[in-house]
Amino acid sequence: MKDVRILAINPGSTSTKIAVFQGSEPIFLKNIKHSPEELSPFQRITDQFQFRKDIILKELHDADINTEMVTVVMGRGGLLKPVSSGIYEVNEKMINDLINSPLGEHASNLGGLIAYDLIKSIPGARAFIADPIVVDELDEIARFAGHPLFERISIFHALNQKAIAREYSKAIRKKYEDLNLIVVHLGGGITVGAHCKGRVIDVNQGLDGEGPFTPERSGTLPMSQMVRLCFSGKYTEKQVLRMLKGEGGLVAYLGTNNALDVVKMMENGDEKASLIYHAMAYQVAKTVGEMYTVLKCEADAILITGGIAYDKFFVNLIQERVYKMAPVHVYPGEDEMKALAVNGLMVITGELEPKEYI
Repeated sequence: MKDVRILAINPGSTSTKIAVFQGSEPIFLKNIKHSPEELSPFQRITDQFQFRKDIILKELHDADINTEMVTVVMGRGGLLKPVSSGIYEVNEKMINDLINSPLGEHASNLGGLIAYDLIKSIPGARAFIADPIVVDELDEIARFAGHPLFERISIFHALNQKAIAREYSKAIRKKYEDLNLIVVHLGGGITVGAHCKGRVIDVNQGLDGEGPFTPERSGTLPMSQMVRLCFSGKYTEKQVLRMLKGEGGLVAYLGTNNALDVVKMMENGDEKASLIYHAMAYQVAKTVGEMYTVLKCEADAILITGGIAYDKFFVNLIQERVYKMAPVHVYPGEDEMKALAVNGLMVITGELEPKEYI
Protein backbone atom coordinates (compact mmCIF):
# COMPACT_ATOMS: atom_id res chain seq x y z
CA MET A 1 0.00 0.00 0.00
CA LYS A 2 3.02 2.31 -0.21
CA ASP A 3 1.79 3.71 -3.53
CA VAL A 4 -1.41 4.98 -1.92
CA ARG A 5 -1.29 8.72 -1.45
CA ILE A 6 -3.38 10.42 1.21
CA LEU A 7 -3.79 14.19 1.49
CA ALA A 8 -4.62 15.36 5.03
CA ILE A 9 -6.04 18.83 5.70
CA ASN A 10 -6.30 20.28 9.21
CA PRO A 11 -7.50 23.91 9.39
CA GLY A 12 -6.95 25.74 12.68
CA SER A 13 -8.00 29.19 13.79
CA THR A 14 -4.74 30.83 12.60
CA SER A 15 -3.12 28.07 10.55
CA THR A 16 -3.74 25.36 7.99
CA LYS A 17 -1.76 22.14 8.30
CA ILE A 18 -1.46 19.96 5.22
CA ALA A 19 0.37 16.68 4.68
CA VAL A 20 0.76 14.08 1.97
CA PHE A 21 1.34 10.48 2.98
CA GLN A 22 2.52 7.58 0.86
CA GLY A 23 0.94 4.73 2.72
CA SER A 24 1.58 5.65 6.35
CA GLU A 25 4.80 7.57 5.64
CA PRO A 26 4.72 11.37 5.28
CA ILE A 27 6.34 12.69 2.12
CA PHE A 28 5.24 16.32 2.55
CA LEU A 29 4.32 18.36 5.62
CA LYS A 30 3.46 22.04 5.82
CA ASN A 31 2.06 24.28 8.55
CA ILE A 32 0.74 27.46 6.89
CA LYS A 33 0.35 30.39 9.28
CA HIS A 34 -2.35 33.00 8.71
CA SER A 35 -1.92 36.52 10.06
CA PRO A 36 -4.83 38.46 11.59
CA GLU A 37 -4.56 40.84 8.65
CA GLU A 38 -5.09 38.00 6.17
CA LEU A 39 -8.14 36.68 8.00
CA SER A 40 -9.73 40.02 8.95
CA PRO A 41 -11.69 40.47 5.67
CA PHE A 42 -13.73 37.33 6.39
CA GLN A 43 -16.77 37.73 8.63
CA ARG A 44 -17.44 34.00 9.01
CA ILE A 45 -14.99 31.12 9.12
CA THR A 46 -16.65 29.46 6.15
CA ASP A 47 -15.99 32.65 4.15
CA GLN A 48 -12.31 31.64 4.31
CA PHE A 49 -12.99 28.58 2.15
CA GLN A 50 -11.59 29.82 -1.17
CA PHE A 51 -8.69 31.64 0.51
CA ARG A 52 -7.51 28.52 2.32
CA LYS A 53 -8.15 26.18 -0.61
CA ASP A 54 -6.07 28.37 -2.94
CA ILE A 55 -3.19 28.43 -0.46
CA ILE A 56 -3.30 24.63 -0.13
CA LEU A 57 -3.18 24.15 -3.90
CA LYS A 58 -0.31 26.64 -4.21
CA GLU A 59 1.75 24.86 -1.54
CA LEU A 60 1.15 21.49 -3.19
CA HIS A 61 2.10 22.91 -6.59
CA ASP A 62 5.25 24.55 -5.22
CA ALA A 63 6.25 21.23 -3.64
CA ASP A 64 5.73 19.48 -6.98
CA ILE A 65 2.96 17.29 -5.54
CA ASN A 66 0.76 15.85 -8.27
CA THR A 67 -2.76 15.89 -6.79
CA GLU A 68 -3.95 13.43 -9.44
CA MET A 69 -1.95 10.78 -7.58
CA VAL A 70 -4.06 11.31 -4.44
CA THR A 71 -6.44 8.46 -3.60
CA VAL A 72 -8.03 9.87 -0.44
CA VAL A 73 -8.41 13.38 0.96
CA MET A 74 -8.87 13.44 4.74
CA GLY A 75 -10.38 16.59 6.25
CA ARG A 76 -10.39 17.50 9.94
CA GLY A 77 -13.90 16.96 11.29
CA GLY A 78 -15.88 20.00 12.39
CA LEU A 79 -18.87 21.03 14.49
CA LEU A 80 -21.40 18.64 13.02
CA LYS A 81 -24.31 17.09 14.87
CA PRO A 82 -23.20 14.46 17.44
CA VAL A 83 -21.90 11.25 15.85
CA SER A 84 -20.36 8.00 17.02
CA SER A 85 -16.62 7.46 16.66
CA GLY A 86 -15.38 6.45 13.23
CA ILE A 87 -14.58 7.63 9.73
CA TYR A 88 -17.28 9.29 7.62
CA GLU A 89 -17.38 9.85 3.88
CA VAL A 90 -18.15 13.47 3.10
CA ASN A 91 -21.56 13.87 1.48
CA GLU A 92 -23.99 16.69 0.67
CA LYS A 93 -25.71 16.39 4.05
CA MET A 94 -22.38 16.85 5.82
CA ILE A 95 -21.45 19.78 3.59
CA ASN A 96 -24.71 21.52 4.50
CA ASP A 97 -24.12 20.99 8.22
CA LEU A 98 -20.51 22.19 7.99
CA ILE A 99 -21.67 25.41 6.35
CA ASN A 100 -24.68 25.84 8.65
CA SER A 101 -23.22 24.20 11.73
CA PRO A 102 -25.82 23.40 14.41
CA LEU A 103 -23.22 24.04 17.13
CA GLY A 104 -21.57 27.19 15.80
CA GLU A 105 -18.44 28.00 13.85
CA HIS A 106 -15.07 26.28 14.12
CA ALA A 107 -12.06 26.38 11.80
CA SER A 108 -12.11 22.58 11.50
CA ASN A 109 -15.41 22.89 9.60
CA LEU A 110 -13.29 23.93 6.61
CA GLY A 111 -11.52 20.55 6.51
CA GLY A 112 -14.44 18.58 5.12
CA LEU A 113 -15.52 21.44 2.86
CA ILE A 114 -12.11 21.73 1.20
CA ALA A 115 -11.62 17.95 0.99
CA TYR A 116 -14.97 17.51 -0.77
CA ASP A 117 -14.23 20.28 -3.24
CA LEU A 118 -10.75 18.99 -4.06
CA ILE A 119 -11.89 15.48 -5.05
CA LYS A 120 -14.09 16.97 -7.78
CA SER A 121 -10.92 17.48 -9.82
CA ILE A 122 -9.17 14.22 -8.81
CA PRO A 123 -10.57 11.21 -10.72
CA GLY A 124 -11.51 8.36 -8.41
CA ALA A 125 -10.52 10.12 -5.19
CA ARG A 126 -12.75 10.05 -2.09
CA ALA A 127 -13.12 12.52 0.78
CA PHE A 128 -13.50 11.58 4.45
CA ILE A 129 -13.35 12.98 7.96
CA ALA A 130 -12.42 10.93 11.03
CA ASP A 131 -13.37 11.21 14.69
CA PRO A 132 -14.63 14.81 14.55
CA ILE A 133 -14.71 16.90 17.73
CA VAL A 134 -18.43 16.11 18.15
CA VAL A 135 -17.91 12.37 18.70
CA ASP A 136 -20.56 11.48 21.29
CA GLU A 137 -20.35 8.24 23.23
CA LEU A 138 -21.49 9.61 26.59
CA ASP A 139 -23.32 7.36 28.99
CA GLU A 140 -26.86 8.63 29.50
CA ILE A 141 -26.14 9.34 33.16
CA ALA A 142 -23.33 11.70 32.09
CA ARG A 143 -25.68 13.96 30.12
CA PHE A 144 -27.48 15.45 33.11
CA ALA A 145 -26.36 18.98 33.89
CA GLY A 146 -28.62 19.70 36.87
CA HIS A 147 -31.62 21.40 35.23
CA PRO A 148 -33.93 20.23 32.40
CA LEU A 149 -33.14 23.33 30.33
CA PHE A 150 -29.49 22.29 30.17
CA GLU A 151 -27.69 19.19 28.94
CA ARG A 152 -24.02 18.22 28.97
CA ILE A 153 -22.67 17.64 25.48
CA SER A 154 -19.60 15.93 24.08
CA ILE A 155 -17.11 18.18 22.28
CA PHE A 156 -13.46 17.22 22.69
CA HIS A 157 -10.20 16.32 20.97
CA ALA A 158 -11.64 13.03 19.75
CA LEU A 159 -9.20 12.45 16.88
CA ASN A 160 -6.05 12.80 18.98
CA GLN A 161 -7.47 11.13 22.09
CA LYS A 162 -8.64 8.09 20.13
CA ALA A 163 -5.36 7.88 18.18
CA ILE A 164 -3.22 8.01 21.34
CA ALA A 165 -5.45 5.47 23.09
CA ARG A 166 -5.08 3.07 20.17
CA GLU A 167 -1.33 3.67 19.95
CA TYR A 168 -0.91 2.82 23.64
CA SER A 169 -3.13 -0.25 23.29
CA LYS A 170 -1.11 -1.49 20.34
CA ALA A 171 2.15 -0.93 22.22
CA ILE A 172 1.05 -3.21 25.06
CA ARG A 173 -0.49 -5.71 22.60
CA LYS A 174 -4.03 -5.30 23.83
CA LYS A 175 -7.21 -4.11 22.18
CA TYR A 176 -8.39 -0.57 22.82
CA GLU A 177 -11.84 -2.08 23.34
CA ASP A 178 -10.52 -4.15 26.28
CA LEU A 179 -8.99 -1.28 28.27
CA ASN A 180 -10.07 1.51 30.60
CA LEU A 181 -8.02 4.63 29.91
CA ILE A 182 -7.98 8.27 30.95
CA VAL A 183 -6.66 10.46 28.14
CA VAL A 184 -5.59 14.05 28.82
CA HIS A 185 -5.18 16.42 25.86
CA LEU A 186 -3.21 19.56 26.79
CA GLY A 187 -3.48 22.30 24.18
CA GLY A 188 -5.17 25.65 23.67
CA GLY A 189 -8.16 23.69 24.92
CA ILE A 190 -7.84 20.92 27.49
CA THR A 191 -10.04 17.82 27.52
CA VAL A 192 -9.90 14.78 29.77
CA GLY A 193 -11.77 11.69 28.56
CA ALA A 194 -12.82 8.50 30.32
CA HIS A 195 -12.31 5.75 27.72
CA CYS A 196 -14.22 2.65 28.83
CA LYS A 197 -13.70 -0.40 26.60
CA GLY A 198 -13.39 1.69 23.44
CA ARG A 199 -16.01 4.36 24.25
CA VAL A 200 -15.51 7.83 25.71
CA ILE A 201 -18.31 7.59 28.25
CA ASP A 202 -17.57 10.98 29.82
CA VAL A 203 -15.41 13.99 28.94
CA ASN A 204 -15.38 17.67 29.80
CA GLN A 205 -16.80 19.91 27.07
CA GLY A 206 -13.52 21.64 26.36
CA LEU A 207 -14.60 23.95 23.54
CA ASP A 208 -16.12 26.66 25.67
CA GLY A 209 -17.69 25.44 28.86
CA GLU A 210 -16.32 22.80 31.22
CA GLY A 211 -13.32 21.52 33.07
CA PRO A 212 -9.95 23.11 33.83
CA PHE A 213 -9.04 26.56 32.61
CA THR A 214 -6.60 26.45 29.70
CA PRO A 215 -4.24 28.78 27.84
CA GLU A 216 -7.23 30.64 26.38
CA ARG A 217 -10.43 29.21 27.90
CA SER A 218 -12.00 29.84 31.27
CA GLY A 219 -13.36 26.35 31.89
CA THR A 220 -15.93 25.87 34.63
CA LEU A 221 -16.81 29.16 36.34
CA PRO A 222 -18.81 29.99 39.51
CA MET A 223 -22.33 30.16 38.09
CA SER A 224 -23.93 32.75 40.39
CA GLN A 225 -21.04 35.14 39.69
CA MET A 226 -21.45 34.48 35.97
CA VAL A 227 -25.19 35.22 36.09
CA ARG A 228 -24.63 38.51 37.90
CA LEU A 229 -21.92 39.48 35.40
CA CYS A 230 -24.23 38.74 32.45
CA PHE A 231 -26.97 40.96 33.90
CA SER A 232 -24.66 43.74 35.07
CA GLY A 233 -25.06 45.65 31.82
CA LYS A 234 -21.28 46.02 31.55
CA TYR A 235 -20.72 43.35 28.92
CA THR A 236 -22.32 42.27 25.67
CA GLU A 237 -23.13 38.64 24.90
CA LYS A 238 -20.20 38.56 22.48
CA GLN A 239 -17.82 39.86 25.14
CA VAL A 240 -18.95 37.25 27.66
CA LEU A 241 -18.52 34.46 25.13
CA ARG A 242 -15.02 35.72 24.41
CA MET A 243 -14.28 35.51 28.13
CA LEU A 244 -15.15 31.83 27.97
CA LYS A 245 -13.21 31.05 24.79
CA GLY A 246 -10.35 33.09 23.39
CA GLU A 247 -9.82 35.55 26.22
CA GLY A 248 -10.03 33.30 29.28
CA GLY A 249 -7.49 31.21 31.16
CA LEU A 250 -3.84 32.21 30.83
CA VAL A 251 -4.80 35.01 28.41
CA ALA A 252 -7.03 36.63 31.04
CA TYR A 253 -4.59 36.13 33.91
CA LEU A 254 -1.25 36.74 32.19
CA GLY A 255 -1.92 38.16 28.73
CA THR A 256 -0.59 35.18 26.77
CA ASN A 257 -1.91 31.87 25.46
CA ASN A 258 1.61 30.45 25.10
CA ALA A 259 2.66 28.14 27.92
CA LEU A 260 6.32 28.76 27.01
CA ASP A 261 5.82 32.47 27.78
CA VAL A 262 4.51 31.54 31.22
CA VAL A 263 7.49 29.27 31.85
CA LYS A 264 9.82 32.18 31.00
CA MET A 265 7.88 34.41 33.42
CA MET A 266 8.37 31.82 36.13
CA GLU A 267 12.09 31.52 35.36
CA ASN A 268 12.32 35.30 35.80
CA GLY A 269 10.81 35.03 39.27
CA ASP A 270 7.19 35.94 38.50
CA GLU A 271 5.33 34.42 41.47
CA LYS A 272 1.88 35.22 40.06
CA ALA A 273 2.66 33.34 36.85
CA SER A 274 3.94 30.39 38.88
CA LEU A 275 0.80 30.23 41.02
CA ILE A 276 -1.51 30.38 37.99
CA TYR A 277 0.48 27.72 36.09
CA HIS A 278 0.30 25.47 39.15
CA ALA A 279 -3.44 26.17 39.38
CA MET A 280 -4.01 25.08 35.77
CA ALA A 281 -2.19 21.80 36.43
CA TYR A 282 -4.15 21.40 39.68
CA GLN A 283 -7.44 21.72 37.81
CA VAL A 284 -6.33 19.23 35.14
CA ALA A 285 -5.39 16.70 37.81
CA LYS A 286 -8.72 17.27 39.55
CA THR A 287 -10.55 16.49 36.30
CA VAL A 288 -8.49 13.31 35.93
CA GLY A 289 -9.80 12.36 39.37
CA GLU A 290 -13.37 12.91 38.19
CA MET A 291 -12.85 10.57 35.23
CA TYR A 292 -11.22 8.01 37.53
CA THR A 293 -14.47 7.80 39.49
CA VAL A 294 -16.41 7.55 36.21
CA LEU A 295 -14.38 4.40 35.47
CA LYS A 296 -15.22 3.15 38.99
CA CYS A 297 -11.57 3.54 40.02
CA GLU A 298 -10.45 0.95 37.47
CA ALA A 299 -8.05 2.59 35.01
CA ASP A 300 -5.34 0.71 33.14
CA ALA A 301 -3.40 3.88 32.33
CA ILE A 302 -3.45 7.67 32.20
CA LEU A 303 -2.22 9.03 28.87
CA ILE A 304 -1.10 12.65 28.60
CA THR A 305 -0.81 14.23 25.15
CA GLY A 306 -1.01 17.59 23.36
CA GLY A 307 1.39 20.48 22.86
CA ILE A 308 1.79 21.39 26.54
CA ALA A 309 2.82 17.78 27.23
CA TYR A 310 6.27 18.81 25.96
CA ASP A 311 6.65 20.76 29.21
CA LYS A 312 7.95 18.15 31.65
CA PHE A 313 7.47 20.52 34.57
CA PHE A 314 3.74 20.94 33.88
CA VAL A 315 3.30 17.21 33.29
CA ASN A 316 5.05 16.46 36.58
CA LEU A 317 2.64 18.79 38.39
CA ILE A 318 -0.19 16.57 37.14
CA GLN A 319 1.62 13.29 37.70
CA GLU A 320 2.36 13.94 41.35
CA ARG A 321 -1.37 14.16 42.01
CA VAL A 322 -2.60 11.23 39.89
CA TYR A 323 0.18 8.61 39.72
CA LYS A 324 -1.41 6.38 42.36
CA MET A 325 -4.55 6.01 40.23
CA ALA A 326 -2.81 4.30 37.28
CA PRO A 327 0.50 4.28 35.39
CA VAL A 328 1.07 7.57 33.55
CA HIS A 329 2.40 7.65 29.98
CA VAL A 330 3.24 10.83 28.10
CA TYR A 331 2.82 11.38 24.34
CA PRO A 332 3.92 14.97 23.65
CA GLY A 333 2.36 16.80 20.71
CA GLU A 334 -0.76 16.14 18.72
CA ASP A 335 -0.03 14.20 15.56
CA GLU A 336 -3.48 14.67 14.09
CA MET A 337 -2.11 14.56 10.55
CA LYS A 338 -0.81 11.04 11.06
CA ALA A 339 -4.08 10.08 12.76
CA LEU A 340 -6.03 11.30 9.73
CA ALA A 341 -3.73 9.39 7.38
CA VAL A 342 -3.96 6.17 9.41
CA ASN A 343 -7.76 6.37 9.35
CA GLY A 344 -7.72 6.90 5.58
CA LEU A 345 -5.37 3.98 5.08
CA MET A 346 -7.59 1.69 7.15
CA VAL A 347 -10.49 2.47 4.82
CA ILE A 348 -8.40 1.77 1.72
CA THR A 349 -7.17 -1.56 3.10
CA GLY A 350 -10.67 -2.57 4.20
CA GLU A 351 -9.67 -2.67 7.87
CA LEU A 352 -12.27 0.00 8.67
CA GLU A 353 -15.70 0.44 7.09
CA PRO A 354 -16.63 4.11 6.55
CA LYS A 355 -19.90 5.33 7.99
CA GLU A 356 -22.60 7.39 6.31
CA TYR A 357 -23.38 10.81 7.74
CA ILE A 358 -27.18 11.13 7.89
